[in-house]
Amino acid sequence: MERTEQIKQFLKESPNDNFLIHALALEYVKAGDDVQAQQWFEQNLDHSPGYIATYYHLGKLQERTGKTEEAIATYQKGMEQAKAANDQHAFSELRSVYEELTY
Repeated sequence: MERTEQIKQFLKESPNDNFLIHALALEYVKAGDDVQAQQWFEQNLDHSPGYIATYYHLGKLQERTGKTEEAIATYQKGMEQAKAANDQHAFSELRSVYEELTY
């Protein structure tokens, strides 16, 4: 958990840093702590809904934990944000995982 503690220290200095919040959530995913990971991913989206990368990772976590409907909704929101940001790459990735669940 050394890396997790390091990121938490950085967050004390920059508590609203989207990259750090996202990185911390990913560390919790690696550690197998899906509850903490989901909380940090959701905090990131609550604070900054335009941080598009979080939608993909949160959706994948939701899929893995059997929350298929939540994952679908997460991917849909992410596609909306990606479209608004004119981020075709992110939109395509989100659409691909969305379609895997819905078709």
